[in-house]
Amino acid sequence: MKYSGMPMGMWMLFNRSFKDNLVTVLGYSKEEADKISRLAASKYKQIIARLPEFEKKDRFKMNIVNCAMLCAFLLNMENKPDVQKLSEYYEKAMMIPAMKWFCQMSGKSKFSNKDIKAMKETAELKAADRNPYSWNMKLLPYEDGSGYEARFSKCGICTLMKEYGLYDMVPAMCHLDYSMSEAGGASEFVREYTLASGGPYCDCGYRKKK
Repeated sequence: MKYSGMPMGMWMLFNRSFKDNLVTVLGYSKEEADKISRLAASKYKQIIARLPEFEKKDRFKMNIVNCAMLCAFLLNMENKPDVQKLSEYYEKAMMIPAMKWFCQMSGKSKFSNKDIKAMKETAELKAADRNPYSWNMKLLPYEDGSGYEARFSKCGICTLMKEYGLYDMVPAMCHLDYSMSEAGGASEFVREYTLASGGPYCDCGYRKKK
């Protein structure tokens, strides 16, 4: 994957927040945070460079880019946090004003015909059959019309983090689904299983808020 474009843009948008929360959430000194961030910048480029390009219609490129950023920081932390603390760190690093705005804009079209069409196209694409760093999903509308479930059988985040010995940290990224749904304002996020916790699949359920 080329660094120029989305990966570079995402780094410019989020790296300051990732660095600042090393101090405010994980307790590193400012000097330690500066060092980790400098090393992470280089590692991030290395991770991105070895990833394949995503298909044009694959909507999950941003997900794997975000994962690469978290991996880059984690791999340069001398003392890695537990999953609960990492979940807090990742949530605060990601939920900057720009991300909250993005979620709010997405929330306005949640459950619209355009949204359902895009989800159906994603399910039909089955991108992970060709790219192990992408996702395969099924779209399962709720019978009562209250929303839908996106059920994932393959997960690019699981693949990437396993390669770097960080598989036990995957739940920290999964936790962000709740925060993004809440910020969107249109849906309540519900989940029973994740692949990372040994489940048969990852279920991402979105129920319409009354």
